[in-house]
Amino acid sequence: MPFDLTAPVVANTPLGRDYNVVALAAPEIARQALPGQFVMVKTAPGVDPLLRRPFSVFEILRDEAGRPMGISLLNKAIGAGTRLLFHLRPGDRIGCLGPLGRPFEPVDPPAEAWMIAGGVGLAPFAALADSLREHGTRARLFYGGRTSADLIRLELFERGGIETSLATEDGSRGTRGFVTLALERALDSTPHERDVALYACGPTPMMQAVAQLAGRHRRACHVSVEPVMGCGLGGCYSCVVPMRRNGRSHYVRSCLEGPVFDAASIVWEELGTH
Repeated sequence: MPFDLTAPVVANTPLGRDYNVVALAAPEIARQALPGQFVMVKTAPGVDPLLRRPFSVFEILRDEAGRPMGISLLNKAIGAGTRLLFHLRPGDRIGCLGPLGRPFEPVDPPAEAWMIAGGVGLAPFAALADSLREHGTRARLFYGGRTSADLIRLELFERGGIETSLATEDGSRGTRGFVTLALERALDSTPHERDVALYACGPTPMMQAVAQLAGRHRRACHVSVEPVMGCGLGGCYSCVVPMRRNGRSHYVRSCLEGPVFDAASIVWEELGTH
């Protein structure tokens, strides 16, 4: 069962003009959270904004003894709620409900794990990277953004020995173009006998492209979708995702059956049009 608590802010780390990471003291959630799960956050008291907003659990924060003591959230200030989150100060308290949703399942060696992130789609992968290290699984991060300023918190992955392949649309860092170009080149040069599992999160067109590449190269692929959520508990049906099952298309609630899905089961042409 998820916990519904008022979590104190212990730190707010700015990452340039638009991004920040908020650390919350929430040991109950931290002890239960798995990579790919999310929390529903009330960014301000009162009714404005009225609804909570979903955030992937970015990091599981631990004390000096290694005990889970909190979580962090990766945020980009693009709307009313995210701007409030951007300006939080240590000591502020916000409502936090979680952990929620279906998590990623880390693969074990000798399989490799390739994580593909676009923008703030990086959010579920810090926790997944930690889990992969615990499993002893070799991991690689493909990370793309519009500019170099959109590539943030790389040190979390690099200091853990994770290989990174970067891409920017303006060519300011890494491969010029979409991150899927770097992924395609890597897949093309990787022998099929190497067992590689793909994990993706980011804009829908990016995840659809990753799903297509995974199908072409016969690789397992799981994606963390990011639809609008009103409640996070399955009551409002605002987060439905079109799925293909037994040859037929139907809708499921991503807050309950996701947000992590087998990429091959999603009807990508209908996602975002319902």
